[in-house]
Amino acid sequence: MPILKQETSLFPNDLLAQAEAELSNDGPLTEESPRWWAMYTRSRQEKQLMRKLEVLEVAFCCPTIERRYRSKAGRIRRVYDPLFSNYVFVYGNVLDRYAAQTTNCISQCRQVSDGLQLTQDLAHIQRLIETGEPLSREARLVAGDLVRVKTGKFASFEGVVTRRQGKSRLIVAVNFMQQGASVELDDCQLEYLAPASALVDAPETTKGSIDVVYNPR
Repeated sequence: MPILKQETSLFPNDLLAQAEAELSNDGPLTEESPRWWAMYTRSRQEKQLMRKLEVLEVAFCCPTIERRYRSKAGRIRRVYDPLFSNYVFVYGNVLDRYAAQTTNCISQCRQVSDGLQLTQDLAHIQRLIETGEPLSREARLVAGDLVRVKTGKFASFEGVVTRRQGKSRLIVAVNFMQQGASVELDDCQLEYLAPASALVDAPETTKGSIDVVYNPR
């Protein structure tokens, strides 16, 4: 099976641990303070942006998942696509944001207001990807019980459990986008945390939000 090389999707490798430690401090926010920026790219420019950010040594996270398809020649190919189409999350100060905007790959730039929550959500998504299990995109959250997995390869994961075609799937979300990824659950023990309405119908203030700070014309 032909395999296209997977792009760097997390730079540096310890970014999420670093960001969680820094954002856990309650110091005043200045121009030098690192924070998350949600970069909405021009069409199909996510990978190009990631390459340029790595050269510029600007920290970023863009969760990618494996996708398989059949070529015109009948071969099965494997590629890695961004989980969130057109989004790359940049972590840095205002100068890092400016450096990212000089790449000519960005359509809009938004500052994430709840950076710690985003960091934790991205870390959960990365852990799910690292299990190596086939994942599916979840373009919107659906009703289902909020649970924690107690046993098996997904032990300690929290998410919404739903059933499709007679099988259980665990949805792990990035809350401020109300999107995420899902994986099929094997037999395991689940701990009930909350009804579906606690997550899907939560007020906007508890879901997280983003503020537009840059919108080139």
